[in-house]
Amino acid sequence: MTDAGNVLRDIRSRIDLLDQQIVQLLAAREDLVRAAGRLKSDTAAVRAPDRVEQVVQRVRGLAKEAGASPEVVDRIYRAMISAFIDLELAVHRADRHPG
Repeated sequence: MTDAGNVLRDIRSRIDLLDQQIVQLLAAREDLVRAAGRLKSDTAAVRAPDRVEQVVQRVRGLAKEAGASPEVVDRIYRAMISAFIDLELAVHRADRHPG
């Protein structure tokens, strides 16, 4: 294999390890989202657009500090938050209407 091929294989291996850590962190975040969904009073509290913007602005700042693209982090977080809001809404509905 060429040097470039070896380097690419190493990069992919390191990405795979990071993906494993990211998924573990997402699972921990999901546990918290589920807990929050059970506590919120209504769907407006689940959607919480002001909180979404607060989180996105905070992580954009963290991205800058870490040398990451704030735009990429913004897009990732908006997609992630949207998916978690859908989950939280389902949890919220299930708690209000069991069965």
